[in-house]
Amino acid sequence: MENEFSHRPVLLAECIEGLAIKKNGIYVDGTTGGGGHSFAIGLRLTTGKLISIDQDEAAVEAAGRRLAPLGERARVVRGNFSQLGEILDREGIEKIDGLLLDLGVSSYQLDTPERGFSYQADAPLDMRMDRRQEKSAFEVVNAYSQDQLKNLLFTYGEEKYAARIAAEIVRKRSEKPIRTTGELAAIIKSAIPIFAREGGHHPAKRSFQAIRIEVNRELDVIEPTLRTAAARMNRGGRLAVITFHSLEDRIVKQTFADLGSGCTCPKYLPVCVCGKKPVVKLVNKKPILPGKEEEAENPRARSAKLRVAEKM
Repeated sequence: MENEFSHRPVLLAECIEGLAIKKNGIYVDGTTGGGGHSFAIGLRLTTGKLISIDQDEAAVEAAGRRLAPLGERARVVRGNFSQLGEILDREGIEKIDGLLLDLGVSSYQLDTPERGFSYQADAPLDMRMDRRQEKSAFEVVNAYSQDQLKNLLFTYGEEKYAARIAAEIVRKRSEKPIRTTGELAAIIKSAIPIFAREGGHHPAKRSFQAIRIEVNRELDVIEPTLRTAAARMNRGGRLAVITFHSLEDRIVKQTFADLGSGCTCPKYLPVCVCGKKPVVKLVNKKPILPGKEEEAENPRARSAKLRVAEKM
């Protein structure tokens, strides 16, 4: 029996402040989860509208119940936030006033063993946020070549022992398929030198992150979505993005910087010929971090960073 979808919203007050919500505005929560952020946004709308998107069926069902008191102000849509343009077109919405993205895996997904995200339980290898898609962690672990595994573990997990782990996975799966999270975690642990396992994080943490990112194409969709949102944003609208690791944060930071940059012509040219103008401006030059109180109440918030940009 799976847990009830619950997800404590991270940096909630900071997100609401960052979005600078207008009562008659149109807002999108691209990663609805249990609906915590969405509900707080919806409460601040009168004639405005909220579109809440999530690709996880359990999240969509939970958010539907959570947002029901908002009535017609809120609509829950199942999909990936990379489909933002298509979803807005289907809803008959030309422009929006704000987008919120809370990237990464949810507490519910981690805490539900059946979903196969956690290295702390033994369950079928899955890790799909959208269980309609075919590729799961099982296919990645058992079908990718040793080089493919090494590269994704190093790139997406920043795992220094990627080569050793990939080699051990390939060796073990030649004996029999690797079917569970427990099996995979044990294989990863055995591939890492004993001295490197002491203290700190679980030895499988980085590898599980890497495989999850690969399964769900998590990094591939961030930049295109931010560019689509900026193009569909009213002047003064806000983009607010919460990240949980350096790979996500780097993409958001670089995309905001590019959208906020103007002329790229060589300095020796007397006039601009590229015609590029800034699309957004940064609301906060440095990322907003959770306070000590929130970190104490919700340890998973410790690595969260919030960046906000405003449409010019």
